[in-house]
Amino acid sequence: MKLNLTGFVNRIRNVKRSPSDWKDAGEFIGQDVLPIFIAARCLFGLSLLLLLFVYKWRRRHFSVYENIENFLLDININPIRYEYREVKKMTKGFKVKLGQGGFGSVYKGKLQSGLDVAVKMLNKSKDNGQEFVNEVATIGRIHHVNVVGLIGYCVEGKRRGLVYEYMSNGSLDKYIFSKEGSVPLSYEKIYEISLGIAHGMAYLHRGCDVQILHFDIKPHNILLDDNFTPKVSDFGLAKLYPTKDRSIILTAVRGTLGYMAPELFYKNIGGVSYKADVYSFGMLLMEMTSRRKNSDPHAEHSSQHYLPFWIYDQFKEEKDIDMEGASEMDKILMKKMFIVALWCIQLKPSDRPSMSKVVEMLEGNIESLEIPSKPSFCPHEIFEHDDTLNSDEISWSDSTSSNVNIGQNMPNQ
Repeated sequence: MKLNLTGFVNRIRNVKRSPSDWKDAGEFIGQDVLPIFIAARCLFGLSLLLLLFVYKWRRRHFSVYENIENFLLDININPIRYEYREVKKMTKGFKVKLGQGGFGSVYKGKLQSGLDVAVKMLNKSKDNGQEFVNEVATIGRIHHVNVVGLIGYCVEGKRRGLVYEYMSNGSLDKYIFSKEGSVPLSYEKIYEISLGIAHGMAYLHRGCDVQILHFDIKPHNILLDDNFTPKVSDFGLAKLYPTKDRSIILTAVRGTLGYMAPELFYKNIGGVSYKADVYSFGMLLMEMTSRRKNSDPHAEHSSQHYLPFWIYDQFKEEKDIDMEGASEMDKILMKKMFIVALWCIQLKPSDRPSMSKVVEMLEGNIESLEIPSKPSFCPHEIFEHDDTLNSDEISWSDSTSSNVNIGQNMPNQ
């Protein structure tokens, strides 16, 4: 039988669909196909947005990592790079904590060679690794007996660690402030430690190819090795500048209240320079010599609340400063340290000596030292009367102070 295809197709074309048939087909497309199509497009769009977000996050993450890596290569330093698993192994899973601060935590570790180390793991921060870079940039290029040594570093994603030489005697604050069970150092040893700190700071300011400003000199940041050799540590707030720069610009107040120089608060006193560290050293030296904090609101006499004022008044009234168990030689050393400290904490930066001059003054004869003008700056009054000073970089100590007049008679710089 011969099939007439043409006629068959024409018959199909001529079949008339009823309105209800077209309506059913439209409902099928509207109710079932269209929502699926829209959902698929939305899902596709969300997937693209998610992929874009992940890409940008990873790019920024690796950008920070890459910047740190490039920085370490550019400054040509040679600390060892450790993987995080190696750091975790050397600290036995971060078992022994040595200390903790705003920067993070410090743990005791041991290298395969048997050398004890201190591992500082930095907290997650919003500074794109700036604190980490500060530490590596400063300590990584320095080799000085009075600056803590950087052995290596770890950077894996947001995990950032620094591996230092281990300081078995801990920080200086344990030995200069009375604490239960602590053994006070002799006055001679205190003097030797102060001289070592001064040498280390003089090197930071003038001894290397850049000027390194620490901005957080205080007892907690001075570490002591087996022989009680002092080492300046914690360069998280440090800044590097060409040695020719006499003043710098800071975008935020930085340091620890009680050790911070007045020019960090009052711009009309003078520009911020290495003299800010000199001021901090002066407050530290005052505490080391007296074995007490630079302020004590619970002191027996109100005149003793702020230590620098009281020490100055004792000198002007030619009174002896009572120092328990001190020999005549000890008293001479302590008097020299007090006078140097008073020079360092003068209100105007131009009235303070440089750290190299401080070394010279500490090593010289007391007869060559004049007593400077009375110190005239007490940081706590600023914070009591000015609520506008607020910075994440300010850390707080028990030290407080108060405001009087301007000092004169600057020693030769």
